[in-house]
Amino acid sequence: PLILQNVQTTCGCTVPAWPKDPIAPGKSSEITATFNSSGKMGLQNKVITVFSNAKSGQTQVAIICNVTPNENPAGQ
Repeated sequence: PLILQNVQTTCGCTVPAWPKDPIAPGKSSEITATFNSSGKMGLQNKVITVFSNAKSGQTQVAIICNVTPNENPAGQ
């Protein structure tokens, strides 16, 4: 089975969640990440590193987005 040992992000504005139980061969599961864009502007590139018992040991994925100003602020 695949065991996800840890999932790390490049900053505290991105919070990952991953399955803690082993994933059996032929089965799938999901890793999620929540990005809080508060206080951020412009191009953002948040790297997520997944550590596992796979042959490669670790792999990376990225959330890349462009944070733009809110054109309809609350209360207006």
